[in-house]
This record gives sequence, structure tokens and C-alpha cells, in this order.
Amino acid sequence: MTNKSDSPTTTHRGIYLLPNLLTTAGLFSGFFAIVSSMNSQFEAAAIAIFVAMIFDGLDGRVARMTNTQSPFGAEYDSMADIVSFGVAPAIVTYNYGLSSLGKFGWLAAFIYVACAALRLARFNTQIGVADKRYFQGLASPAAAAVIASLVWTGVGYEMNGHDYSIPLAIITAFCGLMMVSNFRYSSFKELDLRGKVPFVAVLLIVLAFTLVATSPAEILLAVFAIYAVSGPIITIKTVKKLKLEHVVGDNTDEELNEETITKNDNSKDSSSKKEPTKKAATKEDKKD
Repeated sequence: MTNKSDSPTTTHRGIYLLPNLLTTAGLFSGFFAIVSSMNSQFEAAAIAIFVAMIFDGLDGRVARMTNTQSPFGAEYDSMADIVSFGVAPAIVTYNYGLSSLGKFGWLAAFIYVACAALRLARFNTQIGVADKRYFQGLASPAAAAVIASLVWTGVGYEMNGHDYSIPLAIITAFCGLMMVSNFRYSSFKELDLRGKVPFVAVLLIVLAFTLVATSPAEILLAVFAIYAVSGPIITIKTVKKLKLEHVVGDNTDEELNEETITKNDNSKDSSSKKEPTKKAATKEDKKD
């Protein structure tokens, strides 16, 4: 007989509760948005998508803060994201105004869902490789925010979504295509949230919250719409020469980074060449 002390130690398998609980809350919010849109409660559906965004931002940070990251949590978060930011916005916008277009309506919604799934799959394969300063393509929560705030604004102004089905279909397909594009979007990960800030910064944050509270739908629509179109602008400014690979295709972040570095080096060289001439001019002035 073998003693229990001689047997090899067994590892207890399980999942971390807190971060996966937040992921489940985000998944519930996305599912609630789908059910609410089926009952023509579009304002509640739009708000539920934003609630899912809050939980999606919390679960990863909580996991890092408590050192409870796990492969299971990462996979579960991706599955929840495809529901909350892929299926839910597509169903909400379809029930709100795309259903009157028939085949073209649900095709526009499907394009959005398929692009969201492709965006999440590409993001998962680039973890640890991509430039953390930028997202490659529009992030799925931001795309969902554009759709949700658009529906929310339409409900607030008592607009019938079926009267604007064609523009709604174009915006839905556009958000989907931006997710699978190679346009670079700022990730805001360079912001140091742990450092000290001036008192004025805290005051501005309070004013921002107050401004959003006055007209949440309109403000959120403006903010995320500007962010959605910022990707092409950032890409055009950072690359030396815009190519098809910068818009769509197999272009990698390494190629973009090399071109960005080259462009920055050229600007530094040109500025360094100008400095000696300025110094020479100052010396001549002193002699005069």
C-alpha cells in the first residue's frame, strides 16, 4: 500500500470567480439587449450595451489587479464579447430599422456580426505582438457604442427607425468594415491612471460627467462617431505613403511601425539640419 504522503501532489482545477463574474454580467447585459429589442424596448437595449461595455472594461482590469488571469477567462471574455458587441448590436439595429429592408437589412446586420467575430479572432492572435498604443481596426465595443448610441438617440427624438433604414444599414455595415480594417485607432493605454494629476484635471472630469448626464445619447454618439472616423486620419498621418495594405489586407503592425519610425526619423533629420543654420545666424548677429 502507498501512503498518501508518497502520492504526487494534485492541483485543484477551477476558475477564478471575480473576473469571470464580471464577464458573466457583461454577457447578461448583451443578452438583455437582444431580448429588449425583440420587445421594442430599444432605449433599454441601447443602455444595456453600454452597461456591457462597463463590465467588459472591468473584468480584465480586475483580473490583472488581483493576479487572476487565466486562459479560461480570456476565452470566456471573447465569447461574451461576440454576444454583447457583435450579435446584440446587430439584432438591436435590425429590429429598430433594418427589418423593413428585407434581405438587405439582415445582410447588413450579418456583415456587422461577421466582422465583429473576425475582429475578435484577429485581436486574440495578436496579443503580445501588436503595438499596444494602437488598435488594428475599430474595437468591437466602440463599434457597438456607435450603433447603440445611434438607436438611443433615435428613440429619444421619437424617430421611426424604418424611415431611416437605408442610412442605418450603411452605418451598420461601415462600423463592421472598420473593425476588420487595418486603420490604427488609439488604445489610450499610454494614459497613466495611477499617477498624480492636477486639481484642474479632476474638475474637468466632473464637468465631463455632468455634460454626458445632460444628454447622454447625443454626447455618446458624438464621441464614438468621432473616434470611429479617427482611425483613417491617424493612419494617413502616421504612414509615409498610404497603400492598400494600410486599409485592408494582411498588413501587420510591424510594417506600420517601421514606416512610422522612418517618418519620425526623417522629420528629426530635417529639424536637426535647420538647427545649425539657426546657430550660425545667431553667431553672425552677435558679431554685428
